[in-house]
Amino acid sequence: MSDYPNPNVSIDLSGQVAIVTGTTSGLGRRFAQVLAKCGARVALTGRRVERLNELADEIRADGGVCAPLPLDMTKSEDVIRVVSEAEQALEGTVQILVNNAGIPDAQRAHKMSLELIDQVIDTNLRGPYVLSCEVARHLMEAKLPGRMVNISSMGGFNYGGNGAALYSITKSAISRMTEALAVEWSRFNINVNCIAPGAFESEMMDGMLERIGDIAQHFPRKRIANPAQLDSTLLYLVSPASETVTGTVIKVDDGQGSR
Repeated sequence: MSDYPNPNVSIDLSGQVAIVTGTTSGLGRRFAQVLAKCGARVALTGRRVERLNELADEIRADGGVCAPLPLDMTKSEDVIRVVSEAEQALEGTVQILVNNAGIPDAQRAHKMSLELIDQVIDTNLRGPYVLSCEVARHLMEAKLPGRMVNISSMGGFNYGGNGAALYSITKSAISRMTEALAVEWSRFNINVNCIAPGAFESEMMDGMLERIGDIAQHFPRKRIANPAQLDSTLLYLVSPASETVTGTVIKVDDGQGSR
């Protein structure tokens, strides 16, 4: 007989420390709230300090434990330092990492400045890679298992030529990063998985809608998805139910596009 409970499902994250990047708006904000609600002690990170503090107040008012930590994903020293800061502030090794921070390019490839190219690559790919490696090092030293969830995009699989080529490239790379690191770190019991959302409500999506109009009318279900509809996918990937799932990209796009 199995030694596992029936069913082998739990969303109790009590005793675990998590880092979520890009928590000042959109999906990252929701991810942080959900993890805290399930008992994790959450490091809230991002560049807009006022918004970090506002979110921290909301989580604490709801009984959660968190620490707002300013973080610029384009600065490697910040990315490395935030892991130790989170562990000190939240009194434990970081066992959950959600690499959510990302920025769009919203320009034609041949018109992008070198500065914007660097910002997009550093925020969307280099920063998450450096942060993942730093969290992994801490887990290996502590001999603890870990769960990493990278946020890609359906735009990493399909590009319509609408002025976001570099965004598509970096999000595709995040999916491959997930697969490669999952293989490398499997023997350390570090699971690395990925969520590729379609069109969800966020500041980034608001900007796109302003530029190109109401794209929802072209979707079969005529809607932009709500961040709450990602709760179950996130919790599955950080919970015991997904113990043997690693190196997987889960597409969550409400049937908006082709395969």
